[in-house]
Amino acid sequence: MTKHTILPQSGTLHGSFSRDNEPILTIQSGDSVSYSTLDGDWLKELKPAPNPGHGPEFELRDPIRDAGHAMCGPIAIEGAMPGMTLAVRINENRPASWGWSRVGGRQTEHDLRLGVSEGEPYYLSWELNNERMLATSHLGHSVRMQPFMGVLGMPPDEPGLHSTHPPRFCGGNMDCKELVPGTTLYLPIAVKGGLFSVGDGHAAQGDGEVGSTAIECPMDKVDLTFTLLPDMKLAMPRANTPAGWLTFGFHEDLKEATYTALNGMVDLLQEVFGFHRKEALALCSYTVDLRITQIVNGVCGVHAVLPHGSIRC
Repeated sequence: MTKHTILPQSGTLHGSFSRDNEPILTIQSGDSVSYSTLDGDWLKELKPAPNPGHGPEFELRDPIRDAGHAMCGPIAIEGAMPGMTLAVRINENRPASWGWSRVGGRQTEHDLRLGVSEGEPYYLSWELNNERMLATSHLGHSVRMQPFMGVLGMPPDEPGLHSTHPPRFCGGNMDCKELVPGTTLYLPIAVKGGLFSVGDGHAAQGDGEVGSTAIECPMDKVDLTFTLLPDMKLAMPRANTPAGWLTFGFHEDLKEATYTALNGMVDLLQEVFGFHRKEALALCSYTVDLRITQIVNGVCGVHAVLPHGSIRC
C-alpha cells in the first residue's frame, strides 16, 4: 500500500464539488493520503487580538470555482464506479496552532431568532494545544478539543459546480463531531473515480454547530486510508466510530432528515444482526440516540447513534 502527501497550494485547492474536476492524484484501493489543509475560509492568518477577525486569504482563490470551503483534492480511486462504496479510515486529525470562531452580525433567520443579528460579527481567536488537547481563546475561555474534518465527500453525478455548504448523500459538509480518528466513514460513490475532497478543519464543535461556526482551524495533518467496497450498496453515509455506529440524514426539513437517519439505522441493524424490520426498530427504541448534527448549512443534518455493545445476541 502506498502513502501519498498533499499540501494546500495552487493546483491542490478548490472550493466546489464537480464531476468535471480533474483529479490531482489517482490512488489504489488501500492507499493512504496525508493532507495539510487551510481552514474552511481560506485564511492565511487572523487579525490579532484584542480585535480578532479575518486576515488575508490565500491569494489564488478563484471567485467562482472556489466560492465554498477550501478543500484539498479531488483524488480519484482506481476502479471506483457509481454504486460502489468508499470506506474512508480516519487515522489522524492534528490541528495547527490557531483557530477562530464567529457569531452573529448577519440578517439571517438563524441570527434573527437568536437575537444576534445586529452590529458586527463577534470573533474569538483561539490558541490550540495538541499536547493538552485544549483550545484557549484570547479572552481566556478554555474548551476541550475534539478535532475533526467538517467536509469529507465527493460530487454528485450532476452537471455544473456544486456548493460545499450543504451535505449530500455522497458526503460533503457533514460537520459531524463524531468523525474522529479510529472512525471509518462509508460514502456512496456517484461518479467514476469517486473524486474525494477534504477540508474545513474543526478543533471543537457541539452537536448542531449552533453558533454557525465551530472552532475553525487549519490542519497540520489529516491522515486518511481509502478502500473500495464494490459490493456494499448505500443510499446515505454511515460511520463506524470508536463510540458506535452512525447513520446520517440530510434534508432542509429537520424531520425528514431525522427519518432518513432512522431508516438508515434500521437497515444497519437488519444487516448486522439479521433482525426483521419491526424487530430492528424495536431494538432501536431502546438503544439508539438521535442527535442533531448541524442546523446552519441550509440542509440540516441528523445522525442516529448505536453505541458499541448496546445490543448483544
